[in-house]
Amino acid sequence: MHILSLQIQCLQSLSLLFALSSLPTLNASPEPSIPQLNPMDCPPNPIFLQNPRLTHAIFPTVSYKKSHSRRFNCKGIQVSVTKQHRSNSLIFRNSSGDGERLASIGIKEIDVATLGNLCVDIVLNVPNLPPESFQERRDYMERLSKSPPDKKFWEAGGNCNMAIAAARLGLRCMTIGHVGDEIYGRFLLDVLHDEGIGMAGMSELDGVEISGAAYETLLCWVLVDPLQRHGFCSRADFSKEPAFSWMSELSTEAKMAIKKSKILFCNGYGFDELSPGLIISAIEYAVEVGTSVFFDPGPRGKSLSVGTPEEQKAFHKFLRMSDALLLTSEEAESLTGIGNPVLAGQELLRKGLRTKWVIVKMGAKGSILITMSSISCAPAFKVNVVDTVGCGDSFVAAIAFGFIHNISMVHTLTIANAVGAATAMGCGAGRNVATRKQVIELMEAANLNEDENFWNEIIDENLEAEEITFLSRMVINGRNNRMNCVPLQKIISEMLPQLEAARVNGVIPS
Repeated sequence: MHILSLQIQCLQSLSLLFALSSLPTLNASPEPSIPQLNPMDCPPNPIFLQNPRLTHAIFPTVSYKKSHSRRFNCKGIQVSVTKQHRSNSLIFRNSSGDGERLASIGIKEIDVATLGNLCVDIVLNVPNLPPESFQERRDYMERLSKSPPDKKFWEAGGNCNMAIAAARLGLRCMTIGHVGDEIYGRFLLDVLHDEGIGMAGMSELDGVEISGAAYETLLCWVLVDPLQRHGFCSRADFSKEPAFSWMSELSTEAKMAIKKSKILFCNGYGFDELSPGLIISAIEYAVEVGTSVFFDPGPRGKSLSVGTPEEQKAFHKFLRMSDALLLTSEEAESLTGIGNPVLAGQELLRKGLRTKWVIVKMGAKGSILITMSSISCAPAFKVNVVDTVGCGDSFVAAIAFGFIHNISMVHTLTIANAVGAATAMGCGAGRNVATRKQVIELMEAANLNEDENFWNEIIDENLEAEEITFLSRMVINGRNNRMNCVPLQKIISEMLPQLEAARVNGVIPS
């Protein structure tokens, strides 16, 4: 097998047949023929312009193998597929000078791409949170902006949190969005680069064509009072239009990143930056190219559901076309009018066209994953909470990890709870999200918040479900007359090899 290093982000390799008899006999190995490339997969300028230091190279191989499989997979769907195995590799350059690290992955070279919501968080301790009134709050932010604080208070925010957490689990990550060509934009690119995360620009315009604040990196002021309460403000809060409303269509880079990703993750805050029409085009393109869509509406979900006609259209497109929906129990109730999180999740599944998973986050109680045929429940880990910023983003990253690696649903919830809880033990998000080592230590401590009455109340209404699986620290593995109980120790023993593989193959060490 001969390796061709192509300095191009995305090439679709084809099977190579070598006519050995036609090659000259030399002491050196014979040179391979050049693979035929599909020009549709190779736009004229495929390099990620906003992060030129990140180099991608694809190494075609020469063999395909086909096999047929029929099974009930961990995503709750019975499938009969023809498997096509191909070994591709993707190079990321890390910042420590260790050179290039390779990881064999599937046809889609990127595991997770995030859409929009790239910002720099400036985290400050303040005596009082910002005032409530619109004008006073705006004046407050303008005063802050006039004297930028020391760089030690800056942190990557928004979807960077999810991407960093996913990269630390060994997933190959891209961010799709916009940053300006100023100190904050360069800071954000530096952080992403250091974490081994790629960047695809949303716009093919430059700062010469788009002037002023409209082109600049979005800043979010994260203000913490003495009681550890948080207040947030950014310029997006004071405009009726999205911060980057001048973007009208997906760039070539953005489309390429979506096409080459297994998951496209979006959250409600993306609407603060991107127009509903642009977001819809991203969803539709992801569906077209076979990329799974994950959506977490977050606090913006409620306002989007009653927003402008364009916002409502995009929001409901997400609810119908997403492969996985992630919501808090309050958000699920707000959307469905159903208080029980399992019943609310089942209602969202019925209304969705493509939805496979609905994950309901319940804070200190734990989380639930609902499919059309099963319910999986996982109590949360008990921890001393320092800061909850970034916990939800870290949780989503672990859900994506389980989805991509076809890990069982209760195992996926367990590691997601652990990643979210480990993040809560630190201060702030961005580079402060949980590491693999912290997650493993937390799982091994086996300190679950098992509230039997709480879970019985939820499950009692759902005994007709085909399968109910429950994580427990205290029960013996097996079924009783109500559910299939899986002990935490079993999950830990089965997940540690996966997490160790993430350390070995991951972008950065733990």
